Amino acid sequence: MTSSFRSKAALMLLLTLPLPALADPMHAQYLPPDELSVREGEPEQQQLLQITDYSVVVGSQRQSNQQPIPVTSPLILRLKGKPMNKGATISEVLIHFDGESKSLKKPTYDESSRTLSLYYPTAQYRVLVDLLRNEKVYCQLLSYANGHVWADLHTGSVRAR
Repeated sequence: MTSSFRSKAALMLLLTLPLPALADPMHAQYLPPDELSVREGEPEQQQLLQITDYSVVVGSQRQSNQQPIPVTSPLILRLKGKPMNKGATISEVLIHFDGESKSLKKPTYDESSRTLSLYYPTAQYRVLVDLLRNEKVYCQLLSYANGHVWADLHTGSVRAR
């Protein structure tokens, strides 16, 4: 057998093997249906983080150089965790709560600080804290070439009691 024949035979064997589903995000089952067709093509970035620690930050600030003087009290969940996929760089997730806006800001990822910022309505605070207290929670981030960004917090599969 010549080495050329062996190379061709090996190539043919490789071509008959099933390919792994590289296109699907690790936790694709947690994505809602893409009814608006905003997830075009494959994600350019996929990151999955298992949440290991969290803290609640309730702040208070007053900007004295403005009239009338606004007083704000930001509510933030600060999550830490361990990356679950190769290439994942997220080390922290900041969840900001907004009880006043009619629309929420888009999720943003700051590569320099390795921090993902998510924005939720204040009404979701109790739900998120309950999940963090009682379940194994993951955070996933997917970004697409068209600028669409999907980020979520979800549990793994949980058996009903």
